[in-house]
Amino acid sequence: MLRKILAAALVLGLGLGGLAVWQQERLLRLLAVTTLFDEDRIVGNFSAMGTLFETVPIPVSGPVTRLPEGTPRPMPPDWPAFVERRAVTGAIVLRDGRVVHESYHLGTNPEDLRISWSIAKSYLSALIGVLLETGAITSLDDPVTAYAPALEGSAYDGVSIRNVLQMASGVVFDEDYLDFWSDINKMGRILALGGSMDAFAAGLDDRFTEAGTEWKYVSIDTHVLSMVVRGGTGQTLADLLGAHILGPLGTYGTPYYVSDGYGVAFALGGLNLTLRDYARMGEMFRLGGMFQGRRIVPETWVAVSTVPQAPTAPGKIRYGYQWWIPHDARDGEFLARGVYGQYVYIDQQSATVVALTGADRAFRAEGAFDDAVEMMRKLARSE
Repeated sequence: MLRKILAAALVLGLGLGGLAVWQQERLLRLLAVTTLFDEDRIVGNFSAMGTLFETVPIPVSGPVTRLPEGTPRPMPPDWPAFVERRAVTGAIVLRDGRVVHESYHLGTNPEDLRISWSIAKSYLSALIGVLLETGAITSLDDPVTAYAPALEGSAYDGVSIRNVLQMASGVVFDEDYLDFWSDINKMGRILALGGSMDAFAAGLDDRFTEAGTEWKYVSIDTHVLSMVVRGGTGQTLADLLGAHILGPLGTYGTPYYVSDGYGVAFALGGLNLTLRDYARMGEMFRLGGMFQGRRIVPETWVAVSTVPQAPTAPGKIRYGYQWWIPHDARDGEFLARGVYGQYVYIDQQSATVVALTGADRAFRAEGAFDDAVEMMRKLARSE
């Protein structure tokens, strides 16, 4: 019913001669939000976010860094079934920095800029490590309001940078993608209609517990981190990520962020890169912040951000500074993770990086995440 109403509104809007072009574009984006994850559209949409939403380019300079080829490795016998079950669109495996497997599925190709979803959170974490070293951010224990005064009086007043890095802000935020009225979906409509993400974050005024006492995955925490980064430097997130992370990694093509109507990057999930670019980031973290002989992220930050930091429940998956750590992880095993099957998995002991993109509409089903981790471990630990 909602889609019929939106479609009717769109037709009406397009037919009114007095309706401004910007209003037509917003209606089109709102309609795109409601069909973004439809079975017949999801794969194509995830490679075409720049046609559906407002975006900001990420400036990168210098040559693309080539990933050297290694000896191809046989995939596990259950790999084809996994690819189908998890709707994998792209897979790349690096061993000792060399490509030993690369494949594309469901009509995608190596040049596609695929939406990161929450893998973007780990990129922002890397940038924060750089800015701590430069002094643009003084301390993780500083309140976020010291860098983002717009948050004064909001639920984030009195919350530290460390709290939001850990997803332990205590801020009430409903992350249910299947509920039309959830906070995460309200936020999506704000993006579609050209609203302000900063204003949305500053408008949150409720906490379910004191900051730092309980872990709860709250994506808006990552946007608050972007407000801190912008406030501490006076620069845009796109410019900062390009200069400090993506440029040095030798990123391919023209990466971009989905943005709000004010040109502010959708920091918590709007990054668009190729599959090989996601693998480059994983390889850099496997090597402790180095990539092809160049220091990009401080080694101490890589070490501290990818081990358990958050007050998660015993026996459950653990969380660092915007990185995930399986509850039974061995040393040097961690991952970036996004909805609908996006992963960058690092296993330092086997010198392996696995990057997966997907369009898995069953990503929240019981056992789906464990299924993905099990396969990535097979790829890392097989000889």
